[in-house]
This record gives sequence, C-alpha cells and structure tokens, in this order.
Amino acid sequence: MRRVRYYAYGGPGVLELEDAEIPEPGPGQVRIRAEVIGANFVDTRFRLGPASGALFERPLPGRPTGDVVGPVDAVGPGVDPALIGRRVGALVTEDAYADYSLADANRLAPIPDGVDDATATVLAGTAPVALGALRLGQLENGETVLVHAAAGGIGHLIVQLARILGAGRVIATASSDTKLDFTKTLGADVGVNYTEPDWPDQVRDAAPNGVDLVVDAIGGDVPRQSVELLAPFGRAVVYGAAGGDVISVPVTSLFGLKAVVGFSYLAWWAAAPEQVGAAVAELARYGVEGRLRAAVHARLPLAEAAEAHRILDDRVQLGRVLLVP
Repeated sequence: MRRVRYYAYGGPGVLELEDAEIPEPGPGQVRIRAEVIGANFVDTRFRLGPASGALFERPLPGRPTGDVVGPVDAVGPGVDPALIGRRVGALVTEDAYADYSLADANRLAPIPDGVDDATATVLAGTAPVALGALRLGQLENGETVLVHAAAGGIGHLIVQLARILGAGRVIATASSDTKLDFTKTLGADVGVNYTEPDWPDQVRDAAPNGVDLVVDAIGGDVPRQSVELLAPFGRAVVYGAAGGDVISVPVTSLFGLKAVVGFSYLAWWAAAPEQVGAAVAELARYGVEGRLRAAVHARLPLAEAAEAHRILDDRVQLGRVLLVP
C-alpha cells in the first residue's frame, strides 16, 4: 500500500509518499480501506516540529493524523467480525494518509446512507469537536456567539451548529473578505476580519451588550481579547491554538462574571465516551437531514498531500481539504 510520512521537520515538501506493508489490526482495532481522508490544520503544526512550539512537538518519523472514511476490511482480536464491510469514519491518530489505516473499534462513526463523503469525514472527529465546544460553552437559545476562524475545517461547522442549537446571533471572524462571505452562506450574521487591529471594536459594534459565548482555536492573544468582549455570565471555550501557545488570561479579567474553559476531544472521550457516542449520532442525523454539511475547498490525490498542506499552511481554505487514495 501507499502511505505518507515525513522524516524531517519543515515545510510541505518534507511529506513523502512511500510503499509500506498493509497494517494488521491489533486487539480492539479495525482496519479501514480509505475512500477519502480529511486533512486537518493541526498536522501542519506537527510537521513543523519545535518551530511550532512545545504544544505541537511530536517525534519523528511524522505519521499524520486525519479523518478517514471507508469500509472496514479487517478486525483485530476482540472485535465483532460483523463490522467487516461497514462504511465508517474514524479519527486516525497515526498514518491516516494511507490506503489502509487502523482505528479503535469503539471510536468509529457509522456513516448513514445519504451523507456525502465530505460530511462523512467530519462525523468521527471534526464535527464532535465543534459540537462539544458549543455544548461545553452551554449555548442557550437566543444567545450571541462569536466564532473565531469561522471558515476553517472546524469553524465552518461551529457556525452551522450554533444555528442548529438556537443561537440568536452568530458573529464570525476570519482573515479575508472571501472567507467572511463564505461564513455568511452558512448562517453567520456578521463577519469581522481578525487581522485588522480594531477587530474587537467591530465585534463590540455588532454586540453592544457583549457576546454570550466565544469559541476559539486561534490562540495567542485572542482568548484574552475575547474575554474582554464577553457579557456578564459569558463563557469562552478554547479548543486549540493554531497561532502558537495561548497567552495567559488574567484572573482579574474574569471578575465580571466571566468564565474560560478548555476543550479537548481526547479528554472528552476519556471522561464521557457515552456523551461522545450520542454526539456522533446527533451529528449523523443532522447530516442526513441536510442541516449540517462539510464544504470542500479541495479534493486531491493522496500523492499530492504536500499540496494539501500548502493550502492549509496558507490558511486560504473554505471548509475541508480532502485526500483521495
């Protein structure tokens, strides 16, 4: 089979397509024959290595993660053989850019009929992050939500889910007018370019009484600035740090009845796997109903994984970047 790895840190050019043995599933695992693979921005940070900061350090060789969709073609010891042949999605944590990959059998997302392959790639990992962050933020009907990086692979799902869950107003931030126009097609009411120095003032103009919930994966100084935009009893959920380490949020900035909480999908799995399972089923239903869809920015052959990373590095994508074996 073919797979993509890297043996040095650096730019997209370090990604190498190589031949490898088809892996055998171990106890509790299944093997998936990949039909489509969702590439995630976080892997561009892993690929850069120490240059991305301690948060993203991973040992070599690099074995990219990704959202893999395809039929189960083999199962390991202790796994129900009835899974063979079923189309599933999985967040694969090692060697996802491959013709075949291994995943934990208890973390599969069944793919219902009627769900397109792009949306299928978000059901196991990306969309649960989006839904989990909103649920952790205790979004209530009619509230105002500020979604950072709203045109990205996760952000564009958060915009849609905020609407589904009853948000009264959705303010989207992104780095270009093209991206902001895209978020409005998904349900955002207001678009703000967060590369402009006065972006917080633009948010204040859109929400004079403050925002109720902020959902952020940019990191850097954005969480601190976002806390200043919260209304009393407002919440900020930080689920990533694409820009590097998160600058500390002063405790005194929370005295105005504000809260900041961090979200991790893996921590959610460890603490409440039954909640994650219910979330995956809920998201699948939204997909079948056509209420949740993954936009596709690019669909590339597996051999062009480097180009996929160039798109992600340049942060020009609207929605998902997919690889097809």
